[in-house]
Amino acid sequence: MRGGRPAAALAGAAALAAIVLALWRSEGTGRAADSPPPAAPSAVGVPVAAVVEQTVPVYLEYVGSTDAISTVALQAQVTGYLLRQVARDGADVAKGDLLYQIDPRTYQATLDQAQAQAQKDAAALEYAKNNHSRNAVMSKTGDVSIDTLQQSHSSEMQDAAALAADRAAIETAQINLAYTQIRAPFSGRLSRTQAYEGALINTAGTQLNTLVQLDPIYATFNPPDADLPQIEKYQAQSPIPAEIVVGSGNATALYSGKVTFLDNSVSRGTGTITARATVDNPQHTLLPGQFIRVRLHVTDEPKTLLVPQVAVGSSQLGSYVYVVGPDNKLAQNFVTLGADYGQLVAVTKGVAKGQSVVVGNLLKIGPGTLVKPEPAESSEKTAEASGTSPASGSR
Repeated sequence: MRGGRPAAALAGAAALAAIVLALWRSEGTGRAADSPPPAAPSAVGVPVAAVVEQTVPVYLEYVGSTDAISTVALQAQVTGYLLRQVARDGADVAKGDLLYQIDPRTYQATLDQAQAQAQKDAAALEYAKNNHSRNAVMSKTGDVSIDTLQQSHSSEMQDAAALAADRAAIETAQINLAYTQIRAPFSGRLSRTQAYEGALINTAGTQLNTLVQLDPIYATFNPPDADLPQIEKYQAQSPIPAEIVVGSGNATALYSGKVTFLDNSVSRGTGTITARATVDNPQHTLLPGQFIRVRLHVTDEPKTLLVPQVAVGSSQLGSYVYVVGPDNKLAQNFVTLGADYGQLVAVTKGVAKGQSVVVGNLLKIGPGTLVKPEPAESSEKTAEASGTSPASGSR
């Protein structure tokens, strides 16, 4: 009997364990059958824009500076007291405007004297001519000797020479009198004066001021020799348009002109060539010596693909955009970028016309993400608003 009790106890325990296990499996199977299937991942709403194709300008961009076409030191050519400074310091003047007046009285007196002497010698010449004519008639009848005739002819020639000298003296006196007025040789802007009213100008060549021409003005820049073939190619067809930008960043080009000069040699030290554009400056807001950016519009490139700049991301592998596939899943396309055009950027490789690229919520998505495309501002409108004018960078 003692030997049978342990065996019966073990059998009862095994049966109880089997019952509990069956109940646990039954309850677990029931719960699994009753629970709903896992939910499918939801689509992420993202704004998208289409890749557009347009003809865009191709620019070459350089750093340069402005230079005056003409700069002249205004110098006195005669001596005397400075009576008046007619134009104020820094004034814009027109060609021919009176700038300074030197005391003209001495030079006016010299002119009057030369004119009086000319009148005297003119009267003497008139008498000499008449006397020679009489002697010529009388010499034929023998009333006047040949020697007297020759003397009268000599007197006539001497008086004619004296009158010619008088006329030269008058011209010299008129020139010196005109030099008492310093006038603008061209339109431009004055600097500050170097001589003041009442000062004695006792040396010819004394500098009074400096005049610079401001309209038009030169924009001087130095393209590398690698760009020279392209510049010469388009310059040979017609003068290349140039846009001048003052300031940094996305400053607007306020001035325009054309390339008018390419130097005849390349600098061995820098590998660049000196070039300049002649720029209209009617408001005189550009001054010589300013640092500028010069953009040369060399040509237009058709069928250029453009995407919004906000669609472009970057990683260690390069620049990329997210392209929406037919199944609304995203593909990460690595792209090669060109020039910027306002809010758009040119893409030379990695996208195709008409594809949709994601322009927002970039931190919530990745390759393969299921998305719900939502139209953003179209790339066509963005291109029209930007005018396809490069904001930075160039080809």
